[in-house]
Amino acid sequence: MTKHVEPGALHEERIDVGQIVDSLRALRKASQQSRYGKGALPQLPSRSAIAEIVEDLVATLYPRHFGPPDLTIDTVDGFISAALERSLESLREQVRRELALFATSNGATASECARRAFEIAKSFAQALPRVRALLDTDIRAAYAGDPAARSVDEVVFCYPGVAAVIRHRLAHRLHLLGAPMLARIVAELSHAQTGIDIHPGAEIGESFFIDHGTGVVIGETTRIGKRVRLYQAVTLGAKRFETDANGGLVKGKPRHPIIEDDVAIYAGATVLGRITIGRGSSIGGNVWLTHSVPPDSNITQAKLCVESFDHGGGI
Repeated sequence: MTKHVEPGALHEERIDVGQIVDSLRALRKASQQSRYGKGALPQLPSRSAIAEIVEDLVATLYPRHFGPPDLTIDTVDGFISAALERSLESLREQVRRELALFATSNGATASECARRAFEIAKSFAQALPRVRALLDTDIRAAYAGDPAARSVDEVVFCYPGVAAVIRHRLAHRLHLLGAPMLARIVAELSHAQTGIDIHPGAEIGESFFIDHGTGVVIGETTRIGKRVRLYQAVTLGAKRFETDANGGLVKGKPRHPIIEDDVAIYAGATVLGRITIGRGSSIGGNVWLTHSVPPDSNITQAKLCVESFDHGGGI
């Protein structure tokens, strides 16, 4: 005979998670000891706190676009002041946490980490007017470079390439000042938001425009000059990774392209290795390029195919 089950009785059952919690604790402990030893665990930076900092900073740079909707000419400075004080104090704490994370290896004391965090936050704050001036050149380049753009305000509000570059300029400043983990978190938050992956170490000149943007990748040691334009799915990447005697990757070596001034790289192009794309060049769509080209080059798939045949390489 089928047993009668009262309505809702099944919902009273609970999964016993105690053993799972115990197993996760053991794994977590082993992982933490391998990284930090058996001492007290350092505080980690907070991804959510950094996300709030970035949104505050973007609003202080462009308050009429990203600040409160009721801002007026009489209240905007007060809003910026309050947002800066809040975000910079939070930034200072997040930088301190990053520095403390590596204090054991570099011998820094807690007070030294706190002092250095203050210096980084202060220098970052003082650089914000320069960041805004640089971003204005990027926004003007986006407006001038896209016939579909009806206004500068539309570009600021709507273009993912502009959103990514705003956040890159902030992340790059943190990277230069000595907070590379925070910079990378900012970059990955931007990547998730825009689909554009720019490493915070990449050096990018003024009037930079990424049109459409989805799938663009710009590697850590890339150097980009002035008035450069990229389209969707462009990769500026490494051709190979150098290894040490033990087979481990050698980090920090220049391995990404140098893009000189006034270069345009069209959709789907892949440019790999520490090569130089000469000033004024145009790299066509879907080109795969692993060698330097002189200034004013016009590289297309057809030209690369002809070049390959001329050298007996075939296709």
